Amino acid sequence: MVDGVTFEGIAAEELEGFMLFSAKAEGTNIHPQTLLATDYLNHFNEIVMLLEMIPDMPDCLEDVQGWQPKSYQEHFRSSQFRDRDLAVEAYDHVPSRYRQPFEEVISHMNQLVAAAVERIAESVAKGEDEELRLLCGDASRAMQKMMDVAGAIIHGSERRLDQAEIDGFLAI
Repeated sequence: MVDGVTFEGIAAEELEGFMLFSAKAEGTNIHPQTLLATDYLNHFNEIVMLLEMIPDMPDCLEDVQGWQPKSYQEHFRSSQFRDRDLAVEAYDHVPSRYRQPFEEVISHMNQLVAAAVERIAESVAKGEDEELRLLCGDASRAMQKMMDVAGAIIHGSERRLDQAEIDGFLAI
């Protein structure tokens, strides 16, 4: 452990790049243990807010349909995040013990959004107000739970979603 950062569980071939970027991450909003930043989750907060607005403002459906997934690096390349260049560079050195579960949960979040948008559009077209409210609420809660998992990984947890959780989320 150096300066509160542990190297346990980091593959030898990852260690040199990790150590370099971990040192650069000190004093930034990039977690030095994982080399990830929570700012990426703002991309998903945007769609959650839109989903929550749809029952009262169905015109927001166009905005929801226009939302597109962005990779971690795409998000930072187009953001105003103070340490965006470091976030983009450091991502290639995120230890696989964090990167793999992080990318898995992000993939599931993108799948959830796609499925939810399709179902919500059908509900809006049918004028099913109660169904729309339920769909949007379920999608929003599922996204928030997945963002909690992604946030925990960003802060050093190795938690993964189990298949039952994934199936439950994607049953929207």
